[in-house]
Amino acid sequence: MKEFLNFLAGQDPYAALDGDDLERLAHAVEAEYFTAGTTVVAEGAEPLDHLWVVRTGAVEVVDRGRVVDLLGPGDTFGHVSLLSGLPPALAVRAAEDTLCYRLPDHRTLLAHPERLRFAFYGTDVRRDRLTGADGGFADRAHAPVSRYVRPVPRCAPDLPVREVAALISDSGQSCALVDYPDGVAGIVTDNDFRRRVGSGEVGVDEPVDRLVTRPVLTVNASTPVATAFLQMVEHGVHHLVAVDRTGRPLGVVRVVDLASAEVRDPLVVRAAVDSASDLAALGDACRLLPATAVELWDTGVPPERIGGLLAAVVDSALRRLLHLDSAVADPGVPASWLVLGSLARREVLPSSDVDTAVVWDGGEEAADAVRSAASRVLDDLESCGLQRCADGANANTPTFSRPLARWRSDVAGIVKDPSAEGSLLLATMLADSRPVSEAALGREVLDAMVAPARSPQFLHALLEYTLAARPPTGFVRDFVVEHSGEHRGQLNLKRGGLRPVTSLGRWVGVVTGDVRGTTPERLRRGAADGLLTTDEAETLVGAYHQVYALLLAEEVEAIRAGRPASTYVAPGDLDSLTRRHLRESFRAIGHVQERLESEWQRRLG
Repeated sequence: MKEFLNFLAGQDPYAALDGDDLERLAHAVEAEYFTAGTTVVAEGAEPLDHLWVVRTGAVEVVDRGRVVDLLGPGDTFGHVSLLSGLPPALAVRAAEDTLCYRLPDHRTLLAHPERLRFAFYGTDVRRDRLTGADGGFADRAHAPVSRYVRPVPRCAPDLPVREVAALISDSGQSCALVDYPDGVAGIVTDNDFRRRVGSGEVGVDEPVDRLVTRPVLTVNASTPVATAFLQMVEHGVHHLVAVDRTGRPLGVVRVVDLASAEVRDPLVVRAAVDSASDLAALGDACRLLPATAVELWDTGVPPERIGGLLAAVVDSALRRLLHLDSAVADPGVPASWLVLGSLARREVLPSSDVDTAVVWDGGEEAADAVRSAASRVLDDLESCGLQRCADGANANTPTFSRPLARWRSDVAGIVKDPSAEGSLLLATMLADSRPVSEAALGREVLDAMVAPARSPQFLHALLEYTLAARPPTGFVRDFVVEHSGEHRGQLNLKRGGLRPVTSLGRWVGVVTGDVRGTTPERLRRGAADGLLTTDEAETLVGAYHQVYALLLAEEVEAIRAGRPASTYVAPGDLDSLTRRHLRESFRAIGHVQERLESEWQRRLG
C-alpha cells in the first residue's frame, strides 16, 4: 500500500490528487505482470473499464502495426478508451517484461476525479514540449529532422557481434539498425558494445540480437528538430530512427546532430546527474547548468521551457544527492524533502536558490537527527554549485523542518487564525511546495492546508497578503524606481513584475484547491473557475511571460560576461518598445489587482 501511494503521488496526473483520493486510488491498485511481446490492449477490443500505469519496464503503443510511442515508468495507458467509452483505437503491447498497476474507473472512485487530466499518445500530441507554438524560435528549431538524418548500416539479428561492430566502424557511424522478419526494427549502438561487450556480458561471436533494443523509438522525418530533441530528453536516449510516412526507416538522428558542437543540453546534464557515483561527479554535472541555459536560449527555446528543463535537472540533482548522502546522513525516520517557491512551480532562473523543507513520520525527538542530516545535504548541495535559500527557507531550520503531526496542527492554526506573525508567509511557501522524495508523506503537508482553505477569513487575509506585492507604476506614466543605494534609478523586475503575478496565481491555486503546475496554468484554471475573467488571466499570463523573459535574458548575459546576475534593470537601458510594453503590463496587473480586491467575494460565489 505505501509503495503504491509513494509511486502514484510522484507521477502526473496523480500528483494533483489530495491525500484522501490518493489513498482511495492506492487501495484499488492491482499489480499485473506482462512478459515481453504480450498484447495488453488489443486494437478494436471492447471499451475498457480500467486503465494501467507502468511501474517498471516499457510498453509500446502501436497504430496499424507501427510503433507510435514507447511508454515507461509513470506513464498511463487505457484512459482514452475508458474516458470515451469507445473501443481502443491503438494497441498496446509489452516492449519488455513489464509490471503495471491496474486502476479502476476513477470517476466512480474518487471525491475529485476532475483533478486527473490525462495526456494522450504520440510525440505530436505531447503536452510538455521543449518548445511551444507561440513563435519566437530559431529557424533551426523549426527545421525538420530530415536535415539531420544519417544513413546507417543495417543487418540481420543473427549476424555475429564482431561483424556488426566492423560494419559500424567502417561506416563511421555510431549505431546500426537490425531488421527482423516481423518488420519491427531494432537498434544497436556503440554504447551497447562498450557497456555489454566490453564488460564480457555478451561475446563477440554471439548474435547481435543479444544487444538489440527493440522496438526503436521513431520520429517522422518531417518532425521539427525541437520536438525530436524533446523526445530524446523524455526517454533519455541519444538516437532516434527517422521514418517516412509509411513507417519505413530512413536512418538515424543523433542528439549531437540536433545540437551545436558545444551544446550542454538537458539530456547530457541529466545523464551526468543520474550516473554520478560521488559528490565530485555530481558537482561537475550541476556546474553545466548555467551553460545549458545559455545554449537553450541561443537555440530559441522559449524562456518558460528553459525554466522547466532547468528545474527538472535540479530536481534530479537533489534526489541524487539524497541518495548519495543516505549512508552518512540518515535521520533514522521516514522523511520527505519538499522543494519550495519557483523550483516547486518549475519556474526557476539559472541563479535561483534551492528552497527546501522536510517532513518526517515520527516525533519531535527525531528533530536533531533530521536537521543534522539536512545540514549535511545542504552543505553538499552548495559544494555542487547549487545555493540554499539565502532568506532561510531551508530544510535544516526549525521553521521548515517539522514532524507530520506538527505540520498538520500548525497549518490548522494558520487557517484558523492567519493573523499570527509569519503565518501567511508560511502559508504561501507551503502553497508553492512539491515533494521530491517520499511523495505520499510530503503531500500530506500541502493537503492539510488546501483541504480546509476555503474559510473566507483565511482567503481574505491571504488575498490582502497577496495584493501587497504591487507593480512599480507611478500615478501618471512613469515607473517607480529605487531612489537610493546601489540600484538607484532601477526597477526590481522580480519583486515588482514577477512576484505580483506569481502571488495571484498562488492565491487562485489555494482557492481552487489545486496548486499544481506553473503560474500560467494556475491563472488559466482561475479563469475556468470564474475567479478571473479570461481577459484578466491572459493579461497576467502575458505579463508573466514578458517579465520572466527579461529576467532570463539578463541572466544569460550575466553568465556570458562572468558577472553576478541581477533582478534590477534601468528603464533607460530598455528599447522604447520594450519599455512601453513593460509599463502597460505593470498597469494591467495593477488593474486586475484592484478589481479582484473589490470583487473577490462575489467571484468566489
